[in-house]
Amino acid sequence: MSGIGVVVLVAALAVTAVLAWWMRARNGAVPTVGEEVAAVPEALVRLGVRPEDADLTVVQFSTAFCGPCRATKARLQQLQATRPGLAVVHVDAESHLDEVRELDVRRTPTLFYVGRDGALLGRSSGAPRPDELAALVDAHVGDRSGGRS
Repeated sequence: MSGIGVVVLVAALAVTAVLAWWMRARNGAVPTVGEEVAAVPEALVRLGVRPEDADLTVVQFSTAFCGPCRATKARLQQLQATRPGLAVVHVDAESHLDEVRELDVRRTPTLFYVGRDGALLGRSSGAPRPDELAALVDAHVGDRSGGRS
């Protein structure tokens, strides 16, 4: 192998390693409180998201055979049971392909976080980390006594 070939190989390996690290770091990352907010996309409104009904609405796009989707759904149900201001909307991605395309949902689970004021607080792809998800929910909803964290 020539010297140029070795340099190209090393560069390709370095780029691959950085990309793998970045993807692993972002997998399931939940937006932190204080990040930029945007208006709720029309596609979420068409799916029945009514942000004014709760302090925080989490919209989960999932598919029938997605293991992480089932775990995420269970975690959201657990949080919802102890936090009355939390609403959860489950969307079957296969049945709502127009919205999936419009919202650029590329994997499941994908979650959208919507505040009471209709602001899109963020989104995450992949199974969210339980501690980050609980922190985001508590920042907007509070604990079981209804108080703010």
